Amino acid sequence: MLDELPDDGNRYELIDGELFVTPAPSDVHQLVVLALATRLRAYLRPTQLARAIISPSDVRREDRQRNRVQPDVFAVRLVDGKRPPYPFDLADVLLAAEVLSPSNPRYDHQTKRHLYLRGGVPEYWIIDPEAHTFARWRSVVDPGELLTERIAWQPSPLETPLVIGLPEFFEDALG
Repeated sequence: MLDELPDDGNRYELIDGELFVTPAPSDVHQLVVLALATRLRAYLRPTQLARAIISPSDVRREDRQRNRVQPDVFAVRLVDGKRPPYPFDLADVLLAAEVLSPSNPRYDHQTKRHLYLRGGVPEYWIIDPEAHTFARWRSVVDPGELLTERIAWQPSPLETPLVIGLPEFFEDALG
C-alpha cells in the first residue's frame, strides 16, 4: 500500500505499521545532506567497508510490510565488496544520520532513534542546521552527546576516523 501513495513530494515512512508523512525537505536540509554525504563518500569510497547513500532510499527491518524508513544520509555495509540487495536491511546500516525536521523533531529524536538503535545500527546522528550541532548516540542506553566543535566516526576495522570540524562543516554547507 505504501508504494501506491501519491508521488506528491512528501516522504512516506512506515514504522511498526504506523505511517509517518513529512513534507518535502527545505533547501537548508538538502545543503546539509549534500555536505555530509560528500564527506562520508570521500571517507568510505577507498575502502571495502561501506558506501554512502542518500535518500530517498529504502531501509527496512524484519516485517518489511510494516517497517520502511529513509534515513537522510547513511552508510551501508558492503558484502564481499558489493552493496547488499536493495531495499537495504536495517542490519546493513553502519551509520544513520537525519537532518532535524523542524516540523516534527520528536520523530527524529525518539521514533527513528529507537528504531535505528534497537535495529542494531551502531551509530545515529541528528544534525541541527539552526543550532549548528550534531547529536550522537551509539546504543539504545546511550544518553547521547551534543557536539558543537567536531565529530569523529571510526567504524571497525578502519584505522583512520572520519573527522568533521562542525564550524567549517556548517560554513561549507550553509555559508
